[in-house]
Order: sequence, then C-alpha cells, then structure tokens
Amino acid sequence: MKVLGISALYHDAAASLVIDGNIVAAAQEERFTRIKHDMSMPVHAIEYCLKEAKIEKQDIDIVVFYDNPLYTLDRMLENILYADGDTNDIVNRSFDQMFAKRIWVHKLIDGILGVNPNRKCMVCEHHVSHAASAFYPSPFEEAVVLTIDGVGEWATTTIGIGRGEELMIKEELQFPHSLGLLYSAFTYFCGFKVNSGDYKFMGLAPYGKPIYEDTIKEHLLDIKEDGSFRLNMDYFDYQYGRAMTNEKFAELFGGPPRKPESLITRREMDIAASAQKVTEEIILKLAAHAKETYGGSVDNLVLAGGVALNCVANGKLKSSGIFKNIWIQPAAGDAGGSLGAALYVTYQYAGIKRTICEKDSQKGSYLGPDFTTDEIERYLNESKYRYHRFDHEEHYVTIAKDLAAGKVIGLFQGKMEFGPRALGNRSIIADARSEKMQEKLNLKIKFRESFRPFAPAVLEEDVSDYFELNGKSPYMLLVANVKKDRCSRFDLQEDLEQYHENMLEIVKQKRSDIPAVTHVDYSARVQTVSGEDNPYFYGVIKEFKKLTGCSVIVNTSFNVRGEPIVCTPEHAYRCFMRTDMDVLVLENCILYKEEQPEWTESSDWQEQYMLD
Repeated sequence: MKVLGISALYHDAAASLVIDGNIVAAAQEERFTRIKHDMSMPVHAIEYCLKEAKIEKQDIDIVVFYDNPLYTLDRMLENILYADGDTNDIVNRSFDQMFAKRIWVHKLIDGILGVNPNRKCMVCEHHVSHAASAFYPSPFEEAVVLTIDGVGEWATTTIGIGRGEELMIKEELQFPHSLGLLYSAFTYFCGFKVNSGDYKFMGLAPYGKPIYEDTIKEHLLDIKEDGSFRLNMDYFDYQYGRAMTNEKFAELFGGPPRKPESLITRREMDIAASAQKVTEEIILKLAAHAKETYGGSVDNLVLAGGVALNCVANGKLKSSGIFKNIWIQPAAGDAGGSLGAALYVTYQYAGIKRTICEKDSQKGSYLGPDFTTDEIERYLNESKYRYHRFDHEEHYVTIAKDLAAGKVIGLFQGKMEFGPRALGNRSIIADARSEKMQEKLNLKIKFRESFRPFAPAVLEEDVSDYFELNGKSPYMLLVANVKKDRCSRFDLQEDLEQYHENMLEIVKQKRSDIPAVTHVDYSARVQTVSGEDNPYFYGVIKEFKKLTGCSVIVNTSFNVRGEPIVCTPEHAYRCFMRTDMDVLVLENCILYKEEQPEWTESSDWQEQYMLD
C-alpha cells in the first residue's frame, strides 16, 4: 500500500511517502526550490519521493492532503461574519489560496500525478495529521498525544490518545484562542518574522526578565488550571487578516512594535522572557491535565505542531516528570503534517498493522536525498574544483584535526534531514571550546543576529558529562543546562548595564568550557549522536574526542540567513564560497577554501538574506 502525504498552500510545503507502514522518504519543497518556507504544491518533493522508492506516479494507491479545505473555508467564512463590516482584508488576503487553490487541491494533485481513476484522493484534518505524525513513528504502543500550533481548520490545540493503530482526538481548543498565534504575535511585535522568527524570539528570552508576565495574564489571556485559555481579542488583529497585533497591544507594552533589523532593546528582551514563561506554564498545565484525565497508567507523551519545536518548553516538560517518556516529532510543524496524514490513512483506512521500533520509526529523520562519493566526484571534476578524497577512518581524523585547529566546516553527507534541524548530514560544525566561535559563526558564516545561540552535538554516551540531561535527545528538541562544574562566572544583567545592551559584547563573555554552545542562561539545545543512527557524524566527533578530550562540537544548519538548508552538492559549494567557511566536506571529499578558484557573484544576494 503506497500512500503519498502532502502538505502545502500555507507554509512549509512537503511530501512524504509511506509504503506498507514504512516511512520511505520525506522532504520539504523549500530544499529544492530554494524558497524558504515555500508553500507551493510540493512538485519537486513528490518527484524525489517517487525516485527514492523507484516507483512511478501511477503506482501511488492513495494521496492524502494534510488539511480539510472545507473545514478551513468554514472557519474563514465564520471569521468574515465575526468581522462584520471590516472584512475586505480577510477576503482579499485569503481569496487566492482558499478559493482558487485549497478547495481544488484534488485537481492540483491530478495536475502533478496525472488523472488515475484507481487512485484515491483523501484529506486528513490538520491536527489529526499532527497527532499521527507524533504517535505512529514513536516507540510507544500507547501514548497521550498533545498537538499545539497556530491554527488548522478550527483547532489550535488538541489532546488525544493513541493505542496500536488507533488514534482518537479527545479535546480541542479552537480559533481564535491559540498559543501558537499568541507566540507569533509577540514574535511579530518584537520585530521578527512570523513562522521563521520564532526561534530568534525564543533565543532572545534568556536575556530578559519576565516582568510582563502579570500584564499578559491580566490583559491578554485567561489561563485555566487544565491549560485551556481564552485570548482577549481586543488586543489582536490577526482575526482580520492584518497585522498580528494592534494599537491597543502596543499601548500595553509601551510603544509601537520594534522595526525589523533595528536595535533590540531591554523591552524586547523582557517581552520575550515573559512570553516564554507564559508559554511554558500553559504547556505544563496541558500536559498535567492530559496525564490526569487520559494518562492513567500510560506514562508516554508524544507532541507535534509548531509549538512543539519550542525546545526550552520541551526541556521544562521533560524535567517536570509529568510523563516518564516523551517523544517529539522532529518535523513538528506543517511539513510533518504530510507524514502524519500518510501514516493516519495507512493505519486507519488501509488496514496496515503497525510495527513499533525500539527507538522510533523516524529513521533519525534522515529521509531526504543523498549523493554517493562517486556522484560528488563527477560534479567536482566537471566544475574543476580542487578536492582531496580519503577513506573513512582517515577522513574522520582529517576533519577532527581541522576542527581542533579552529576551522569552520560545512558537512554534507548521507540523507538530508526532514524537519527544521540539521542533525549532522547538512550541518556546519565547529569547535565548541572556542570563545570566539559564536560571534564568528553568527556574523561571518550565518549572517544573522549575534545574540543567537548554537547547538551542541555530543556523543550519546557522554551527554551527562556535559549537560544536566540523562537520556537521549537525537532530534535536538530539548534544552538542558550545562553542568555547573563546567560553567564560568557570568553576570548577564551586569553585562547588559555595562555594554548598554550591546549583545555582541555580551556574547564574547566566556560562560563555560564549551562557550560556543552555552547560552547566556547556561542552557543548550542538545543533540545526542549515536553510532547506530549516524555512524559518519559519530565517527567525526569520536575522533575529535580522541584528539582533544572533548566530545562536544557546534552543530548548526548548513545555510545562511534567509536560505533553506542545502540539499545538493552544488548548494553546499555555493554556500561554502559565499561565506567565511574554511572547509567543505562532501561525503569522502574534502575541499579547502584557499585551494578553490576565485568565486565571483553579484553582491545583492547577501543583502537579500539580511533583510529576511
């Protein structure tokens, strides 16, 4: 039974292919088109999935869309009635996507795959897709399911139960009351882009104090003990299809929204800290209610939806002990909805029996395209780029030596990751012990804000030597503190006063013996690396440990600001030459910047990314 799942026409379009319950392939459209958060029908991602499975378009038995367009249309029409006379923005902004595309999605699918009377075309409710993406790949026979995002059809938050092949949604919170949209409203107000700036907003939170927490609770939302809440819509504008917040919201927080790319002030830091704290409170209450009401003897929780990518809240949830075991879908946002929809139809409609894997069935989320060393050599030879080829053992040692020498390395190997995190296959890696590395990576490699932290990749068996974390975090979805005995004295508030909120100077202050991956609150977004899941990446870090005694390196996504993660060797080479990266690793080939031919290109590409 070959089931193709599709997410599209909102943001982060993707395709996933499931055959007899086995996840064969999954990829976001943006990786092929190079349009960040590409929302168009995932033509290239579908082509990749078919190629990976070695099947033709006519071989697909079922195509399933991750959202029910008629339910979404119902919400939009109800919203127009709610807005009464103030409806032009809603209609104008939604007409093309809703009326011209979404409700005709079956026709769009036929246009891609061709008309086939034997193929079924189905839809899956948005939060059911999220729930299925969390439960079915998890290592649990039975689990409580929690999904939280902006909005899908009507739902914004759901609680469900999964048992074997069965999956049932038990409770839901509906639009306009949305934790995802509340977080996005604050993201927008602080000058970051909705749907792509939420990570920046989360990274800003440790710089501030939650002084607006009471203001938020008093004016913006009413939180119940079960984690449900109601927003005071007098302060928001998203229900009208315009900006996320309005003038009343601005008055509450002391002035207009911060303009993008302008100076970040103490106000934005404190707003971020306050919004993060409220978000964590709601998530913990939702989890406690879910455990009390539906958990019983079930000690497993799975999560999906865009808010499930809030790794700080995930870390708090894990350490709370409400559930003993937690599994989070690594592609928790809308891209993962394509996978969830395909899995839901596989088990609920097609009658396939579920096989539970000891770790999970996500395959490390390494589900995208890969390239052999021979294919890469042909590309390099045709392009006349100079490189060195090594066998595996010598290869790992060479990379480790370059890391220890302070070089920044673009690492391209194996299958591309599915989801927003680079997990060692499309990564930029560096020495976590360097005090200057965070500044260098942000300003000269990633071209992004200096305050943003970088994640550590650590050998799985050594994680508790460096972080307050017992267990695994293979998908970089949990934040934990660096061990106290590794931390250095650092007074953030004193430095904020001394440097007049100049974050670049603050970032330069040493915070631990792995400063490049230690945030200003001594936290880190941890990825544990095992030899079973990723022998190549594990081999590199293992050699680095032999050489330096340290089994932690910096791991950040292989891209620059405003650009999707690289997909092909050509994407990787371009990114390598456009930045101050020192070394490029393409499978078993290593390229050094000083040996490459002169790179010429128009200078406006960097300006384009800086404005994203």
